Amino acid sequence: MSPAWKPKRKVPLRVEDIMSKPPITLPVTATVDDAIKTMWENQVGSVLIVDEDGKLVGIVTQRDILYTGYRGLCGKGIPVRDVMTENPITIKPEEPVEEATRKMKDADISHLPVVDEEGKPVGVLSMRDVMDASMLLLRVLLGAE
Repeated sequence: MSPAWKPKRKVPLRVEDIMSKPPITLPVTATVDDAIKTMWENQVGSVLIVDEDGKLVGIVTQRDILYTGYRGLCGKGIPVRDVMTENPITIKPEEPVEEATRKMKDADISHLPVVDEEGKPVGVLSMRDVMDASMLLLRVLLGAE
């Protein structure tokens, strides 16, 4: 028995089509307070941490900030490298969004750094980006405006 509704074609949605850019970054020498301020000023849920060559070495998320606040580590000049997730899971910009969402679900993460061939950040894919794209596609499929 076939489903009553079938899409006529696949939508080749790539990560670069819906990712947030430019990426918000801080150097590995930054502090937790720098990360908090940067996230607040840019209204983002994560900041990517890069080395002196601009390559991704870590990520600090809202979850990490909650941890530091709970532990009383804010306002004490704690290096961001002490709380960041090192060597985060990443994806390339040309990869399908489906692969990105699978990675995010499997790893239970809500922010996925998007890096180029050199390991330098070019954007971030968040669950919010995925939800926004999903809502747009639903509106198109349902003929809503």
